[in-house]
Amino acid sequence: MYKCILIPIDGTPDSRKAIKPAVQLAKDQNAKVVGIHVAPAQRGNVFEESTTRGYVSPREYAARARKHSGKVLRDVEQAASRAGVPYTGAHAISDFPYIEIIKAAKRYGCDLIFMGSHSRRGLSRLVV
Repeated sequence: MYKCILIPIDGTPDSRKAIKPAVQLAKDQNAKVVGIHVAPAQRGNVFEESTTRGYVSPREYAARARKHSGKVLRDVEQAASRAGVPYTGAHAISDFPYIEIIKAAKRYGCDLIFMGSHSRRGLSRLVV
């Protein structure tokens, strides 16, 4: 039924709750898994009194974001490995994670996005 399942992870406990059932579904469906983490866009290049104290170049920020994404996605990679499910990791930098999630779903040919509740409760959780 499903061939590729996208698992967006932001590092919170609620997002991590999706890993185990998503990987199990992928295993049951003989599907592959793509984990994605979207880091926030760079902000706050502080230029105090004409100096660059606190400044991180866009290239350095991108490298740090990539490294952080790898750490955040490690649990997805390990769960997929244990289950024998093919895994691909992806990351992006954006203030609009939903756009990057949709782009990744299209790029990797995912036919299901499996994500945590993000602390929603009651009626709002049911609607989502």
